[in-house]
Amino acid sequence: MKVGIVGGGFVGATAAYAMVMGGVGREIVLIDKNEARSRAEANDIYHAVPFARPLKVTSGGYADLKGSRAVIIAAGVNQKPGESRLELLQRNAAVFRDVVPEVLAHAPDAVLVIATNPVDVMTHLAARYAKVHGVSSSRVLGSGTMLDTARFRTLLGSHLGVDPHHVHGYVLGEHGDSEVLTWSLVTVGGIPLKEFCRLRGVQFDVDQRLRIDHSVRGAAYAIIKGKGATYYGVGSALARIVDVILCDQRAILTVCTPLSESWTEGDVTVSLPHLVGEAGVLATFSPVLTPEEESSLQASAAVVRSAIEGLDVPPKT
Repeated sequence: MKVGIVGGGFVGATAAYAMVMGGVGREIVLIDKNEARSRAEANDIYHAVPFARPLKVTSGGYADLKGSRAVIIAAGVNQKPGESRLELLQRNAAVFRDVVPEVLAHAPDAVLVIATNPVDVMTHLAARYAKVHGVSSSRVLGSGTMLDTARFRTLLGSHLGVDPHHVHGYVLGEHGDSEVLTWSLVTVGGIPLKEFCRLRGVQFDVDQRLRIDHSVRGAAYAIIKGKGATYYGVGSALARIVDVILCDQRAILTVCTPLSESWTEGDVTVSLPHLVGEAGVLATFSPVLTPEEESSLQASAAVVRSAIEGLDVPPKT
């Protein structure tokens, strides 16, 4: 089971490392415009194999993606001083216009997993470029709010004194400031949050809720301020997505993928709970939310849609 990674920077390399540590797949190939960087990262990660799982880790070019069942795309450019978000998006759109066809030329059956930020918009663009080459949008998905959901569950578990594996709740919408923490859906061991707190005698008032909301929403800002970039969390999320694809686990993940126009007004890509397997996104679920949460989710979609509409992207075919 072969996995390709295009973009050997912090995120791409950390995803590869997470896959080695978790035993995801059997072969990983790293590709980067800076060949020396991808070669060095591949060698460094490969040297960890004796301490982890028996995977082959190499670097190469697009032709080496042949046979890949999943390809992570973490390629992109950084924001320049004084550059607007839209200008950055236009430059990354140009990168994807070149990268996506190259990937599909050599790995036509792969599921594309997008990691480049802003991930909702970049996933939307990748799906547009892939569609020109006859690839269904269901085979293009982004990391979306998987990391935000993990942060949500981790902080809730810490406050409640419960392993976060048993805390279920989703962050939906944009992977960004407008994301929506769906408090109404939270359960702990299958028990609604409010009832669990009553049973355990745990105080959980508006202040605690706002504190967790602020911490989830501002996590990336705090990490970037402290060390310049985030990569361990998203690298682990990408490894999880790839594992689900390779093993056809049919897991429900808050990845982002283009949504049908029946869901909302206009063409947009945001995160909802999706059933994911070896063919990519198999089904999309629209959870029953409170009116306030539903309104916030639609507003979040509008933020992403606005960014998409401001870009020069290939028309639908």
